[in-house]
Amino acid sequence: MRLSHRAIIIQQVLNELYPTPKIPLNHINEFTFLIAVVLSAQSTDKKVNELTQSLFLLAKEPQEIIDLGYDKVYDSIKYLGLAKTKAKNIISLSKQLLERHKGYVPNTFEELESLSGVGHKTASVVMSQVFNYPAFPVDTHIHRLAQRWGLTNGKSVRTTEQDLKRIFPKDSWNKLHLQIIFYGREFCTARKCDGRVCQLCTTLFPKRTKPFIHIKP
Repeated sequence: MRLSHRAIIIQQVLNELYPTPKIPLNHINEFTFLIAVVLSAQSTDKKVNELTQSLFLLAKEPQEIIDLGYDKVYDSIKYLGLAKTKAKNIISLSKQLLERHKGYVPNTFEELESLSGVGHKTASVVMSQVFNYPAFPVDTHIHRLAQRWGLTNGKSVRTTEQDLKRIFPKDSWNKLHLQIIFYGREFCTARKCDGRVCQLCTTLFPKRTKPFIHIKP
């Protein structure tokens, strides 16, 4: 099956299943969304949402995070992976936002990636979901699915991001990022996909008869 045909099928299936995907991270404003995305690294959105529910009642602006201090911030998120580092980072980036951007979340990749704890993937999520800038955030699960569906041979998430941007129309990137996340969680999990029942894997690879084990990034 040609790559262009494969891409069309993927979009058709995902648009039918998730016509209007919503951001899975709970937030109050642009700042709390940035914090939630930073906290979601190596953690599930479900767990992040559970813990930020109380955190955002205490603080929803940069100065309020700073006023809480490390101990209270850490206590709010201590059940997340890398909690100590994340607590330090969100306090640091809160200070940086006040010092450099008058407390506002910046709207460029360069400025976002200069903040503590904000890498390219986090910046891409913020740019796409907050500022509606065409971006294609790729985490390790999307990376695996792209490999699994024959969309990339990339050995890194950055290479996979470039491949996906070439394959899919620019105006679909922001939506498609969320659609792939939801599909992966529901039908094509990170550890293994049973290609005999997964709609996309069954359609793209009809001759597959055994479960598909993920390719390590």
